[in-house]
Amino acid sequence: MKLHSIHGGVHPPFHKDESTTLPIKDAGTPPELVVSLHQHAGAPADPDVSIGERVTKGQIIAHAVHNRISANIHAPTSGIVSAIEERVLPHPSHLADQCIVIETDGKNEWVKEEEKGYLEPIEDYQNTDLETLLERIQQAGIVGLGGAAFPTAVKIAGARHNPIDTFIINGAECEPYITCDDMLMRERSAEIAQGIRIIQHMVKPKKCLIGIEDNKPQAIQAMTEACKNDADIEVVSIPTIYPSGDIKQLTKILTGIEIPAGTRSVASGILGQNVGTIYSIYQAVVEGVPSISRITTVTGNGVVQPQNMEALIGSSFAWLAQQAGGITKMADHLIMGGPMMGFAIEDDATPIVKATNCALFISSTQLRESNSAFSNQPTMPCIRCGKCMDACPVYLLPQQLYWHIRAKDFDKAQAHHLKDCIECGCCSYVCPSHIPLVDYYRFAKAEIREQHEAQKIADQARQRHEFLLFRKERDKREREEKRAAHKAALQKKKAAAAKNRKAGETSKTDAKETAKADAIKAAVERAKAKKQERLKAEGNK
Repeated sequence: MKLHSIHGGVHPPFHKDESTTLPIKDAGTPPELVVSLHQHAGAPADPDVSIGERVTKGQIIAHAVHNRISANIHAPTSGIVSAIEERVLPHPSHLADQCIVIETDGKNEWVKEEEKGYLEPIEDYQNTDLETLLERIQQAGIVGLGGAAFPTAVKIAGARHNPIDTFIINGAECEPYITCDDMLMRERSAEIAQGIRIIQHMVKPKKCLIGIEDNKPQAIQAMTEACKNDADIEVVSIPTIYPSGDIKQLTKILTGIEIPAGTRSVASGILGQNVGTIYSIYQAVVEGVPSISRITTVTGNGVVQPQNMEALIGSSFAWLAQQAGGITKMADHLIMGGPMMGFAIEDDATPIVKATNCALFISSTQLRESNSAFSNQPTMPCIRCGKCMDACPVYLLPQQLYWHIRAKDFDKAQAHHLKDCIECGCCSYVCPSHIPLVDYYRFAKAEIREQHEAQKIADQARQRHEFLLFRKERDKREREEKRAAHKAALQKKKAAAAKNRKAGETSKTDAKETAKADAIKAAVERAKAKKQERLKAEGNK
């Protein structure tokens, strides 16, 4: 098929071979697991357990927040909940967040059918409706394992409202040192193929493309063999260039379609999923296994034996290093992810999360090869050479962003489309002045988020103040209206009383006059009667 080129990109030393000499290893069960409640995009999960409670493998220990972007969290193995407290998490901020700490018992006892979190295998998924499969993916707590950790059920559900033309399976894995997807495709290609068929059944795409960089020939061969009977699934070998693994860049390479800035790929008829995520969907649907572990690359010249491991979520970086034979004297840095987009971990006791695709133990010298941000060379002034602009895969002007951010003119930085930066690090890699450009962009994004939050809080405060003034004015008006109504009622009452008094006085006068008239009339009648009697008496004589 015809492939398309992307703008920019770089070819750093990839160092892939070091960690692909051994098969995927079971990292085992550490004595303690620290399971973060916020290891996915969106709202952190709500705990479902209490301190001292015994949990079993696969049991839901924290549930997704209702009507929010969130994901369930399951116990990676059996044990006792020893604490629910804040622990430092793998994040560029190095901040702490709520975690459930499990003291493992070594029994590895699975959740029972009658317990919360048990998943019944759905082997006949082709005769299972979309809603049931979506619910299963949501129940299993599956998130994007390519790095974004966006809840997968939410992503696939969005495809219901947008017809999917092309389903892209992301096996590019362009970041240096990381080989977890490569080894997963080599060893578990049949399961990945079945996971692809599950999603095909759900979203009904017209075609499926598996994009794999050409520096992974064994993975290409394995996936081709696994999908040889699927006429609508095509394995595509793409050129090795960083950052081809970004879904927008991979979409451009495979289809020529450029996803518009600020929109999701599903709006353009594209659904993308990482191979690790697809494998997790297979596990949840066919095997009834929730998201409790992931394949993680443990590599770098700072460990004795670089390799890939299937590690329980909540295992510490120190535990992974121990399973790789321990660290060496060259372990100057610990990076979560690769050297281009990863970030430093200050304490190897930090637990891994669902997004941890690599634990990179590396020397300063080797790290500088891939990321000048870790260089000990002094930063020089920008010479406006334009190399960063040529390397940027999303057509930004990195040097302009740099100058605006240096001046803390975040409005202009946003006008230059700062939000479209994918933080791939290509600009930093090619910068001859060793300017850590991506660090500036991350700083600016954080500042803008804080400003937006501050503005949001200020707007809420203003709205509350305006409502308070409105309420005071309304209460004052209502009181005045009540006083006016009361005064009018009193005046009406007084007028009625005065009228009644006047009517009463008039009635009294009329009664007196009537009585007087009646008395006069009676006196006249008596006089007439006496006169009649007198006249009658004189007539008888």
